[in-house]
Amino acid sequence: MVKTQAAIMRDQVQYYLDRARAAALSGALGGVTETAPSLDALIRTFSKISQGRGITGSHSVPAGIRFRGEKQDFEEMLGNLLDNAFKWADATVEVSLAPSSDAGIERIALLIDDDGPGLPNEAMADVLKRGRRLDETIPGSGLGLSIVADLAKLYGGGLSLQKSPLGGLRARLVLPSV
Repeated sequence: MVKTQAAIMRDQVQYYLDRARAAALSGALGGVTETAPSLDALIRTFSKISQGRGITGSHSVPAGIRFRGEKQDFEEMLGNLLDNAFKWADATVEVSLAPSSDAGIERIALLIDDDGPGLPNEAMADVLKRGRRLDETIPGSGLGLSIVADLAKLYGGGLSLQKSPLGGLRARLVLPSV
């Protein structure tokens, strides 16, 4: 049973990475994705899933902010980050936009904040490694953050974790923009 589940998880990770690599090699990363509609839909979905826990989710990303890449990849990255945020939040999940520039390359930095317990500083880099989980009592595979980090890297961006002003965890996702 465990071997079967591990094989399924490995195949899932490999699928997303292969898709992103193929897109990068073919130049398909030039697609454009509006961020606000995807954020609206994802936050609405996770709010419904978390309805019994009283968690509110919101975003302050204005219309017109666009990710230079595939919609499916954007939603995979944000979906994993919002899943974690809603899973650990006590009451609040917020997504905002931070300024980001990198030697003249247009970038967006999305900040996903929650008011949950957060992580110790020494654990923040560790949880980005594939299959790492700090709390085995909460459902999950330990693959979500590594998938996000790998996809973001393929797009020339990155993922970092830090303490949130809300008291929990902040995930900072930097991606190319248009």
